[in-house]
Amino acid sequence: MPRRSSPRAFKSLVQGFFRLYPYEAARMMEKLPVSEIARILESEPVPRTAAVLERLAPDLGHDALRIMPEATASQILSAMEPGSAALLMARFDSNERTRRLKSLPAPSARMIELILSYPKECAGGLMDPRVMVFHPDATVREVLSRLRPLRDRRISDILITDPEGRLEASVPLQDVAVAAPGEPISSLVRGRPARINAMALREEIVETMERFRLTSLPVVDFEEHVLGMIRHDGLVAAAEQEVSADIQTMVGVSKEERALSSVGLAVRKRLPWLQINLATAFLAAAVVGMFEGLIMKFTALAVLLPVVAGQSGNTGAQALAVTMRGLALREVRVYQWFRILSKELGVGFFNGLAVAATTSAAVYVWSRSPGLALVIGLSMVCSMVAASISGVAIPMLLTAMGQDPAQSSSIILTTVTDVVGFFSFLGIASLLSGML
Repeated sequence: MPRRSSPRAFKSLVQGFFRLYPYEAARMMEKLPVSEIARILESEPVPRTAAVLERLAPDLGHDALRIMPEATASQILSAMEPGSAALLMARFDSNERTRRLKSLPAPSARMIELILSYPKECAGGLMDPRVMVFHPDATVREVLSRLRPLRDRRISDILITDPEGRLEASVPLQDVAVAAPGEPISSLVRGRPARINAMALREEIVETMERFRLTSLPVVDFEEHVLGMIRHDGLVAAAEQEVSADIQTMVGVSKEERALSSVGLAVRKRLPWLQINLATAFLAAAVVGMFEGLIMKFTALAVLLPVVAGQSGNTGAQALAVTMRGLALREVRVYQWFRILSKELGVGFFNGLAVAATTSAAVYVWSRSPGLALVIGLSMVCSMVAASISGVAIPMLLTAMGQDPAQSSSIILTTVTDVVGFFSFLGIASLLSGML
């Protein structure tokens, strides 16, 4: 018979799994009831529990903390990264949050309160306040001796400040590690360091990160005093949030809405844009109504309307996606509008010719009408060229006006492509009605 493992061996295995694979442990625990999650977290050493809780879904982490004894929850929160602890604390109502903050050690409570004092989309809300600074006359030996007890903290740059705490320089940790022990750290400085104001929004954080190719970014106040550091995972999170927010705003969804947001918030943020979209749909319908008599006479036109609108819509979406990506990654600027517009005009024209040839052949086989095939071919070229131009023009115009180029640009584009597509198809059909 196989030997049954002892409870002590099983517990040792679980602890090793928590220590070595906290992300995988968190994913597995998310399948369990909240009461079971809380029980498991309580039974493990605080440092390992903190590492797993940081990677657990925030709603489950918050619910688990509420079930735990408050003293245990306070120990775990004080051992967590301040940013992760602040994210969980923000889910408590104001009275309970205040009470729980008072139960934390004073340094941890101050750091969490500092992060919570900033809007979550700002640099201050993403930073880690546990930053160590040095004076210019500190030696390499002194710096390394202060850093050795912090082996569990991800430090990539050493910050140098003046006597007033203002940021003066930044030195990569690698340069410090290979320097002579008695060398002053000021001798390792290479130029002025990048920094970001605590009130800067995610977009500015991402732009600074990309411009300087950073793995960490110091956060300062308006007088350049060091407040904290946005580390690599925070920079990545900011970039991901900025991209996901742009995706939402392109289709008329607020940046504030999340997958688990309340119904009331979702309706309040989405409904105005849906009403605007309805108004633009009536505009497209009005264009079709202008040619009501022609459609009644040639019913085949009604069948082919969605073909034109769909193809022009896809063409515009392609141009919009490429332009939005270029603007988001700072690959292009507004002053380059003519170059980008010329490129998309050419793309729309040649793609239009190719699609028009295929469409005309299919329509001729279906209808046996050379006139109808000619009409849809010409309209396909016109609508696809117009859609390509619109996909570039809309985000460029919004950027030039100082607006967010992602703000519901998809809704605006859909209106333009529908109106232009319908008008070009029915207008050309009206001009060539003798051939239908």
